[in-house]
Amino acid sequence: MQKRIQKETGNNCLKRIIVAFLAVIMMTTMLHPQMVQAATGITIESKDNKVLTYKAGEKKTWTFTVTNHSGNPMNNVTVTPDLGDDNDVWPFKTEMQSYQQNIGTLENGKSKDVAFDFTQREDVQTSRYTLKFKVTADGQEEAEKQFYVNTTAKPVQKDTQDNKDNKDTDDGKDTGKGNGAGSGSDTSYQTPDAGGYSNGEAASSGGAGGSTDGGAASGNGSVPRVIVTGFTTDPAEVRAGSNFKLTIHLKNTSRMKVSNMLFDLSAPTEGSDEQTTSPAFLPSSGASSIYLDSIAPNGTADISIELNAKSDLLQKPYSMELSMKYEDPNATQVEGSSSISIPVKQDARFEISDFEISPQSVAVGEEANVMCSLYNLGRIKLYNVKATFEGKNIKKSEVFIGNIESGATGSIDAMLEGKKISDGPAKVTMTLSYEDESGNISTTTKDLNLEVTEKVDDDEAAASDMPGETQKLHTTEKFSCNSGCNRSSGHCSGGSSRNT
Repeated sequence: MQKRIQKETGNNCLKRIIVAFLAVIMMTTMLHPQMVQAATGITIESKDNKVLTYKAGEKKTWTFTVTNHSGNPMNNVTVTPDLGDDNDVWPFKTEMQSYQQNIGTLENGKSKDVAFDFTQREDVQTSRYTLKFKVTADGQEEAEKQFYVNTTAKPVQKDTQDNKDNKDTDDGKDTGKGNGAGSGSDTSYQTPDAGGYSNGEAASSGGAGGSTDGGAASGNGSVPRVIVTGFTTDPAEVRAGSNFKLTIHLKNTSRMKVSNMLFDLSAPTEGSDEQTTSPAFLPSSGASSIYLDSIAPNGTADISIELNAKSDLLQKPYSMELSMKYEDPNATQVEGSSSISIPVKQDARFEISDFEISPQSVAVGEEANVMCSLYNLGRIKLYNVKATFEGKNIKKSEVFIGNIESGATGSIDAMLEGKKISDGPAKVTMTLSYEDESGNISTTTKDLNLEVTEKVDDDEAAASDMPGETQKLHTTEKFSCNSGCNRSSGHCSGGSSRNT
C-alpha cells in the first residue's frame, strides 16, 4: 500500500514538471515571437544602385529601396542608419538623435523608397566610407547591409615653395628662396575608389657647379622638382592576371630645364609562400626602367610601360614606387620619388551544378521543384545573389539567395508552376544576378527543360488509376428483358433492349 502511494506521488511530481516546462515554452513563444520566426527575405538597396559622392558641407538626399521577399506581408518596417560611436565611421554631421524612419506595412513582393538627408562634415578627407543600415519588421529578425559612399575633402590652398617659384617666374622676379634639400610640401591626390598618387621631396646629390647639399644646385639655391600629376591605365580597370599599359603624367614645376631623366618602377611583393611570392606588377616585356631626355621649365611629359598584374592578387589597390633621377642645367644630379596606387579587380568565378527537377513533367496549374547549387570559386564575395526562372510555359519565379562568401556554396530551390501546355519539353531560362563590392550588377544564364501537359480532371485521373478488370466491368454492356424471361436459366426468350 505504501509503495503504491509513493509511486503515485512520484508520477504526480513528474506530471507537474512536464506541465511547468510546457508552460515556460508557451510563454516564451508569446513574449518573443521573433525567436520562432526568422527573417525570410527583406532587402535594402541604394536607389538605382548608385554610390553617392559628397563634398565638404554639402547636403544631399540618399534614397534607398526596401523590398519584401518573404512571402508574407511585413508590418512596422523601419530603416535605421548605424551612426557608430565616433567620427571615424560616420562622415556626416549628426543633426538628430535618431535617423530611424518607419515605412509602415510592406506587402510581399512590393518595394518602398525611403530617403535620408545627410550633410558631409568639413573635416572629412577624400575617402570611401562603408556605412551600415539596419532594417526591422514585426516578428522578423533584424537585417543589415553595408553601403559605400564617397567623400571629398575641403579644398585647401597651399602656398608651397613650388607655387612661389612659379609665381616668381611669372612675375619675372627671382627671390632666391629655397634650400638644397628641395622645398615644397607633398602633393597628393586620392580618388574615391582608393586609386591615387603622392609625391615626395626632391634632393640634389652634387655635380658640376653644385654642392653635395644642393645649396648651389641651380645657382640660386632651389632644386628643380618633378612631380606626378596623374596616371591612366589601359584598360581602365586592371584585372588580376591580365596585362595593362600604365601611363604616368609628369610636370616640371621649376623654372629651369631638367634632362637626362631616369625613372624606375617597383611594386610590393605578394604571395603566401616562397613558390608564389613575387611583385604584384611586373613588366610584361623589357625592364622596369624608363628613360626620358628632358622636360622644359613648367613643362609636362608622359612615360608609359606595359605591366602584368599577378593572377592571385586580392581585389584592392596596390602601391607602386616611382624613383626619379635627373639633372639640372648645371649637371647637378637630383633624386626624387613618388608613389601611385593602382586598384586591382578580380573577376567573379563560379560554377552552377546540374539541375535536379522533380517531376520532369507537370500539368497546367501544378508545380515542379527545381534545385541546384552555386559554387563561388573566385576570390571575391558575391552580393545579393538572385535567381529568376522564366519561360513561355511557366509562371515567372524568383529566388533570393543572399551573399555568398569566397569558397562557399549557395543553394537554389525554386517551385515552377505550369501555365501553358507545351509541345514536349520546353526551355526554361534561369537568370542568375549578383553584385560586386561596388554595387555593379552582373548576370549569367542557364537553361533547363520542363514539359507542361494538359490538366487532367479528377474523374479521369481516378479512372486511369483503376485496375484493368474494374475498368472492364464499368464498360460492359447491360441488357433488360421486354418479354417473358427464364431468369433461373439465365436465358432471355423474348426481345431485349440494350442499356449502356
